[in-house]
Amino acid sequence: MMNQPERARHGMVTSVHELASQAGIEIMQKGGNAVDAAVAVGIALAVVHPEAGNLGGGGYMLIRMADGRSLAVDYKEVAPGASKIGMFGKREEADIGYKASAVPGTPAGLAMAHEKFGKLPWKDVVEPARRLAADGFPASQRMEIILKLQVPVMKQFPETAKVFLKGSDQPLLQGELVKQPDLARTLERMQKLGAREFYEGETARLIAADMKANGGAITYEDLKNYRAIARTPLESTYRGHPVLAMPPSSGGGITLMMMLNILEQFTIPVGAEGSSLSRHLQAEAMRRAFRERGLHLADPAFVPVDIGKLLSKDFAKSLASNIRLDRATPSAEIGKGESSGGNESQETTHFSVIDKDGNIVSNTYTLNGFFGSQVIAKGTGVLLNDIMSAFSHDPKSKNVIAPGKRPLSSMNPTIVCRKDGVPWFALGSPGSQTIPNSILNVIQNIIDFKMSLRDAVEYPRIHQQFEPDRIDAEPAALVLDVAEKLKAMGHKLNPRFRSQGDVHAVMVEDGTGMRLGWSDGRRGGKAFGY
Repeated sequence: MMNQPERARHGMVTSVHELASQAGIEIMQKGGNAVDAAVAVGIALAVVHPEAGNLGGGGYMLIRMADGRSLAVDYKEVAPGASKIGMFGKREEADIGYKASAVPGTPAGLAMAHEKFGKLPWKDVVEPARRLAADGFPASQRMEIILKLQVPVMKQFPETAKVFLKGSDQPLLQGELVKQPDLARTLERMQKLGAREFYEGETARLIAADMKANGGAITYEDLKNYRAIARTPLESTYRGHPVLAMPPSSGGGITLMMMLNILEQFTIPVGAEGSSLSRHLQAEAMRRAFRERGLHLADPAFVPVDIGKLLSKDFAKSLASNIRLDRATPSAEIGKGESSGGNESQETTHFSVIDKDGNIVSNTYTLNGFFGSQVIAKGTGVLLNDIMSAFSHDPKSKNVIAPGKRPLSSMNPTIVCRKDGVPWFALGSPGSQTIPNSILNVIQNIIDFKMSLRDAVEYPRIHQQFEPDRIDAEPAALVLDVAEKLKAMGHKLNPRFRSQGDVHAVMVEDGTGMRLGWSDGRRGGKAFGY
């Protein structure tokens, strides 16, 4: 691992896969901006990081242009028109196979971003991914390890097996070539006809036909009717620094901003990182924000969300009013909570991009579980999501399944500015409900504890989400005396003995204007600049 972040004068890309990061740099070197590069990275990850990168999933993109314009692109998947409570005969049908998939949003979301802010032709930003799919790339050690775990399920789906398995039941090994000719042809059609081809052209017809033949719920009409949504980013401040985050249908942005607003009520000195004081305050802020998330957040097309109230500093003061510095507040003592009832997977991915002009993009997207539903739609090369498992089937839940509904998500691409409003750094992470807390840890490390980008990302993290009422901690996140103090204060501790999140961040260096990039060492990845 490098001791310092990647540094470059013009542009920077951080993602989980070096070939995807290189695709973004290639596009910027050809005259594209950060949005062009982000679209290229997103499509390339669908090829080289198929466990989470995708065309057949969905997510969120946050854009802040150098001229001050900003946009939040909500391209979350939506439940098919035939969706209803009790539609799954077995619970695993919501996780694996054709019924598990909602209508993909990624092609529409990336195309919306490109249409609004891109500079290069659409065909040019798709080309690096098409080339990777057609020519192939060597499987990594990580891919070999993951595929070995997927064999029992993946071998049930011939289209998927022919790409990732040999002889239907042996995984590709490290160094062996991963070639995806069907996906290359899909990308070529999208190059020529635009992203709507995925929803209205041959690709849509192929997906719909395969769904119909195998008992899936997605129809051609579902695909044709899908639209990404242009939303206004959430805006708040943390200790004077403007913060932009994702609004609902994501719950991650509001949750993060509530936590920041709560922590702003307290003085946390430089040097207190990892102390019992800072960990206690983090946990108490997380506890309260996650309770409000469960009580209020869902797809705003179905459930009204009072964003103004939830983001207000006065509301944060009321949430912070019963935080004591000498004892934990049991979750049950705060009040009754409410669960979203869905199953968000840890297997998501994030990338961040900044260009020479200061345009900055933060993007998080997912298939939900590893390789999504494990289904590649016949003739398309497109792996489909299993996001139907993220809905509740409790009619009383705000996140209950319904046709055309987006499931509540924790994904939260984030951009933080300097006090003068100039973009400073962008970040995001996978990790299900740990996502806003991973981002919180890093933001605090940079702003409160004055850490470098590398140290802020690598520093051990904690997580609290109201219920279960405990602090989950990475190894070394709670040193012995801190752990003992927290237990004495009434906190319940759960050493996770695993990593939390996978942050990919870019930053503008103070004074020099150099672009910095750091990809989290927890899962690997690569920052590239030029």
